[in-house]
Amino acid sequence: MVNQIIFSDNLTVLEKLPENSIQLIYIDPPFNTGHTQARTRIRTVSSEKGDRVGFQGRRYETQVLSESGYADKFDNLLSFLEPRLKEAYRVLTPNGSLYFHIDYREVHYCKILLDEIFGRECFINEIIWAYDYGARTRKRWPAKHDNILWYAKDPENYIFNYEDIERIPYMAPGLVGEEKAKRGKLPTDTWWHTIVGTNSKEKTGYPTQKPMGVIRRIVQASSNPGDTVLDFFAGSGTIGAVCLEMGRSFILVDNNPQAIEVMKKRFEGVKDIEWVIALKKSS
Repeated sequence: MVNQIIFSDNLTVLEKLPENSIQLIYIDPPFNTGHTQARTRIRTVSSEKGDRVGFQGRRYETQVLSESGYADKFDNLLSFLEPRLKEAYRVLTPNGSLYFHIDYREVHYCKILLDEIFGRECFINEIIWAYDYGARTRKRWPAKHDNILWYAKDPENYIFNYEDIERIPYMAPGLVGEEKAKRGKLPTDTWWHTIVGTNSKEKTGYPTQKPMGVIRRIVQASSNPGDTVLDFFAGSGTIGAVCLEMGRSFILVDNNPQAIEVMKKRFEGVKDIEWVIALKKSS
């Protein structure tokens, strides 16, 4: 299948995909924070009339390079997700998997919904992606993790490439011996990985961009070269970037024009991508 990036309502696209055609689905849907998710990219240039003062009193002007965002608020997130997740189950191959990325606000409700659609026996793992960056509240323990729920269509037959997963250092290498310490260990269900830094080469400016290191581990473990990976909340297109690196095909879907613009810039010059502009589903 040709790599595709589709500007459309994702339910419309899902309904048109063939049954049993996708080996891996990763989605990072809206978290229903109740706020507008936004990012502004800026730069500073030397200017006598600048709005900032730097070293030795030199003045600098702030210039806005780009702005992106979307309203992250749903009256009923589960009602929005349910038909999309049912279609996700339909299009997965018999040995396929769904990775559902959410945070503490909605994870409990989403797991109940996923249990109903996939079956409780198809729940394989809850992965905790932990990071340590950003503001810290003084009113409670600062929330510094996301939740990734992994479901297999068939709990007795699913792709999990144990030997291919990149290993990580032991926290106490002296306790396991030289040979084991050199090889490293398989990650557990808690993944420590930084977010996409302000000065990172990965940075696209999209407000909810996820790091390639986290996505790479999922694609590596739960798909094979030549498989098709679907992300129908594509955002900045990180799944596509990882698939290009790892020899997988991809389908990316988003109905946010700013996401499409970010992906156009991210994949500029990349061949073998079909750009599809589809109309939103009529009400």
